[in-house]
Amino acid sequence: MAELIVHQEKISDLSKITDLCPFGAIEINADRVNISAACRMCKLCVKNGPPGAFEFVEAQRTSVDKNAWRGVAVYIDQTDGEIHPVSLELVGKACELAGKIDHPVYAVVAGHQLTALTEELRHYGIDAITVYDHPELEHFRIGPYAAVFEDFINRCKPSVILVGGTPIGRSLAPRVAARFRTGLTADCTFLDIQSNTDLDQIRPAFGGNIMAHIRTPRHRPQFATVRYKIFSAPQRRAEPSGEVIAVTPSDAMLASRIETLDSRRKEPVKNIEDADVLVVAGQGIQRRENIELLQQLADRLGGMVGGTRPVIEAGWLEPRRQIGLSGRTVKPMLIITCGVSGSIQFVAGMSGAEKIIAINIDPDASIFKVAHTAMIGDVCEIIPELLNMLAKGDCAHV
Repeated sequence: MAELIVHQEKISDLSKITDLCPFGAIEINADRVNISAACRMCKLCVKNGPPGAFEFVEAQRTSVDKNAWRGVAVYIDQTDGEIHPVSLELVGKACELAGKIDHPVYAVVAGHQLTALTEELRHYGIDAITVYDHPELEHFRIGPYAAVFEDFINRCKPSVILVGGTPIGRSLAPRVAARFRTGLTADCTFLDIQSNTDLDQIRPAFGGNIMAHIRTPRHRPQFATVRYKIFSAPQRRAEPSGEVIAVTPSDAMLASRIETLDSRRKEPVKNIEDADVLVVAGQGIQRRENIELLQQLADRLGGMVGGTRPVIEAGWLEPRRQIGLSGRTVKPMLIITCGVSGSIQFVAGMSGAEKIIAINIDPDASIFKVAHTAMIGDVCEIIPELLNMLAKGDCAHV
C-alpha cells in the first residue's frame, strides 16, 4: 500500500495544519502531527502543506511472469452429477477468450461418481478436464473443495479462472482467490481479454448506477464470477475430445472440520431465468392488486411474472423474481413489460430476450427504445384486451 509520511521537523505552525485535509485525517496529538485511517490518499496535504512536510510514498509494485500462466479455466459447478448450466455458458466464453490468445481451455470438477459427467463435458471443446473424484467430495464442503481447487491451479497455472455466480461459486471463488493473493471480480456482465492475457472485466457498481471496468495486470490467476444467463452455452459437439486428468486428492486436501450428517434434495423451484415467457411488473402498475392481472396473462401464455427493483422493494413480489443488474438476468423467448420505465439497470438484465413487448402510458418511456412492439396506454386496459384476444386466438398481429 502507498504510505503518507509526516516530517515533523518541517512543520513550524500547527494552528492551520488540520485544515489541509477535507476528510479530517490530520490529527495533532502531543504536538505531533499524525495521519488517521480517514486518509483517502488524495495528496492535498502534500500539495498545499508546508514544503516537504508531507511525503507520499508509492507502494512497491509487484510483478508477475505472465508467460508462466497459460490457459482459461472453468470451475464446473455440479450437484449429484448434474452440471449447472452456468458452467457450460462459461465454457463457451472460455473457448472464445482462449481463441483470442491461443491458450488452452481447462475445466476442473470435484465430486463423486463423475464418469458420466466428465464424458459429457468432452463434447464442449475443452482441452483438458481435471477430475477430483472421491467419496469425501460427494457433498460440497468448503475446506476440501477449496483445497482441490487450489491444487488444480498449482498444477495447471491458468491465467484466467471463470466461476459461476451460484451459491457454491460465490462461496468458493473468494476463498481460493485469497489463497493466491489475487483479485476477483464478482458478477461480471462482460469479459474480454488483451493480447498480454490481461482480462477485461466489466460489472455494475454502486447499485448499477455505473459500470466498473476492472483489470488485474500484476497478479495471476485472474478470477471472475458470472451469473447464469449472461453468456450463451456452446453447441454440443457430436464427437468427444480433450484429455481427462484424474487426480486422487490427498488426505490433507480432504481434511475438514465439517461433517455432513444428512443431505436432502430441495424441491425443484422454477426460476424466472428458466421461463420462456415473462410478464414484468413495473412501478407503473400502481397497485399491488394489479399483479393478479399480470399473473393471468402469464398463466395464459405459460410464463411467469417478474418485477423491477421498485416493485420488489415495495414487497409486491418476492426477491427472486427481480430482473436487472441487481437481480436476475433473463433471456426469454418473449418478455412483456407492464408499466416499466426502462432504466439502464433493468434493460441490461433482459436485453437478451428474443421478443420484447412494452406496455406503458408514457410515449417517451425509455423502454420503447429497446422494445420490438410498443403499446402506449393503461396497463389495466390493455392486458384485459390481450386476454380477450388470446381467448379468441387473435394475437397473430401483436
